[in-house]
Amino acid sequence: MNKKNSITVSAPGKLMLFGEHAVVYGHPCVVTAVDQRMQVTVETLETFEFILDAPDVKVLNYKKQLSDLGKGEIPKGAKFVEIAVKNFAKKHGLKFGLKIITKSEFSSQFGFGSSSASTVCVLKALSVLSGKNLSEKKLFDLAYKTVLDIQGKGSGFDVAAAIYGGTLYFLTGGKIMKPLKIKKLPLLVAYSGVKADTVTLMNQVSILSKKYPKIINHLYQNIEETVDLAKKAMLQYRWLTVGELMNVNQGYLEALGVSTQKLSDMIYAVRDAGGYGAKLSGAGGGDCIIAIAPKEKIAAVKKSIVKVGGEIIELTTNAEGVRVE
Repeated sequence: MNKKNSITVSAPGKLMLFGEHAVVYGHPCVVTAVDQRMQVTVETLETFEFILDAPDVKVLNYKKQLSDLGKGEIPKGAKFVEIAVKNFAKKHGLKFGLKIITKSEFSSQFGFGSSSASTVCVLKALSVLSGKNLSEKKLFDLAYKTVLDIQGKGSGFDVAAAIYGGTLYFLTGGKIMKPLKIKKLPLLVAYSGVKADTVTLMNQVSILSKKYPKIINHLYQNIEETVDLAKKAMLQYRWLTVGELMNVNQGYLEALGVSTQKLSDMIYAVRDAGGYGAKLSGAGGGDCIIAIAPKEKIAAVKKSIVKVGGEIIELTTNAEGVRVE
């Protein structure tokens, strides 16, 4: 290659609305894309090097040869980008080196799926730069493989949200990725101040399900029914029902042992202030809660959350999926 090419791609973060944990075991979930985005700039190099700058996760001027991708010690903040490039090169070949710069609009603390968003951005950029122009489904398959290579388990819903955007009804591994036509989603989102580790929590639930398989499988079945009822209510803008189902889903998550005192304090603050309902969003152990409240109660609900130490996050849901900037 004798000339440098450069491309900037962005992808949205995600918020799980209903169905976390059960989705890892073949049950559906509902997820929405949020307007805080991950931005990745990929520049081609004449040398067969891989260079990464990801200041948000304290990775600066990280370099290796393309032939060494996936080998040796990989810094935590570089893993998803590096393995994504390795997987793309293995499947489609790479005729150039790369300099990659990532920049996030959201804190990786929040649990908005920054790893999946950066994986999707990198693969989309490589797809365009190499002239392969992969379909959304092919992008999903490569990104999902990357997540599984690193985490060992996962459902891929955060990858799907980053690629397709909007609000999706999703089934494990991308068997179903159905966009839901919802114009507005009056969600309140608040951060617990605690960064959760998804893999640790998934392993914790996995141990519980091996110990009590019958009980946990029943729980997953009940979560699936909740997801289906919530999907229907959301499409009909029946927010009281959506709130009630959030409370039900939260009860199942409590039973799985992934809620915490802090999350419960925030959730009860919502209910006590007149909100329709609230639940944790994502793996649990920390990160965010989501809530639904009648218009006239929103101010009181926000105040109540802050009072117990939660931080209100202003964002818009139903955001656009991955795009070339």
